[in-house]
Amino acid sequence: MAVSKLTMTDEQRKSVALEYLKAFDNKGVTSSGGSILDLFADDAQVFFPKWGLANGKKQIGQLFTDFGGNIRHILHDYATFNWIMTGTDLFAVEGTSAGVHKEGEWRAGVSHAGRWCDVFEVRDFLIQRCFIYLDPDYAGLDTGRYHWLSAGGRDASKPMG
Repeated sequence: MAVSKLTMTDEQRKSVALEYLKAFDNKGVTSSGGSILDLFADDAQVFFPKWGLANGKKQIGQLFTDFGGNIRHILHDYATFNWIMTGTDLFAVEGTSAGVHKEGEWRAGVSHAGRWCDVFEVRDFLIQRCFIYLDPDYAGLDTGRYHWLSAGGRDASKPMG
């Protein structure tokens, strides 16, 4: 971990996270035409469910390649994000996304996937840490192990009541 040199506001940290999410929607390309990896510190960490912890840009690139190879299209719903800012380098954002996975479409409220929460640590205008919390079964195919999702069971995309 590098020693912090630059003071950042919550809005500046939020803008780095937003640029990262928009780069995902743009197949890994930032608004300036660079790589999504340019947004990360050299020793950054990214956690993705069922992939594990990626340490450093090389492993993060592999994680994104592995994950991104399954996604044909993704779009985050920026208007409905909930930002949980702490006044420190550490903050969270929760939201929804929709898209097309190689095995089918997903949308929050319609399929089992789509809701997510990311916990960021942003310092010196670079992502130091991004832990992603979501159900990686975008196509909703992993239903056999969950009786409430099996045939005749509860539809998780529908609200209770």
